[in-house]
Amino acid sequence: MYTFAPNIHIRMGTLYLVPTPVGNLDDITYRALKVLKEADLILAEDTRTSGVLLKHFEIKNAMLSYHKFNEHQTVDRVVERLKGGETVAVVSDAGTPGISDPGFLVAREAIKAGIEVITLPGATAFVPALVSSGLPCDKFCFEGFLPQKKGRQSRLNALADEPRTIIFYESPHRIVKTLEQFREVFGPERPVSVCREISKIHEESVRGTVEEVLAHFKANEPRGEFVIVLGGCNN
Repeated sequence: MYTFAPNIHIRMGTLYLVPTPVGNLDDITYRALKVLKEADLILAEDTRTSGVLLKHFEIKNAMLSYHKFNEHQTVDRVVERLKGGETVAVVSDAGTPGISDPGFLVAREAIKAGIEVITLPGATAFVPALVSSGLPCDKFCFEGFLPQKKGRQSRLNALADEPRTIIFYESPHRIVKTLEQFREVFGPERPVSVCREISKIHEESVRGTVEEVLAHFKANEPRGEFVIVLGGCNN
């Protein structure tokens, strides 16, 4: 059973964006647990996934499905509840809502309505991948997921001369194709670090040139979710 510090207060009529663990459940914060326990409503990207998290921490609360396919139909209702004084927490399947996950739209509309929006500090997959990459992390740009088809090549071409470290998210079935495209656009010798399964038991970082890392994932079946940290053109 978890106990909470008395100075952690939950504000009424507030929208909370709550990071959840990207793998290891121990990465949750006490403040996040308190918000999830005391909020009037939890907006969950997938209620089944979030249900596992809540059950693990013995939290029983109302959830509403909130994902990229229904957020435009749901957001007005949520804002009305916030305006009525309810406290709403937003969670994605893993990590910080709004970072390649739903969260931006409801935050924007709540701000427009004069509602306080608070984002808790917590898990975001790209931060540990960046810091442990060995590549410069004082200046970087976050690209998230590249377009799957239309606009993908033009986006990569636009980044060819980017001097900052560049961060991408990628799925296991596209990682080899993506690295092959990196080889064509950025060159085989560009430094890269590919991190997968962050904070999980099989966490792995593969570092080297694009050519070397590509060879690794051609020889070893890619599994898990990936963060690619690519050196800038001056690295």
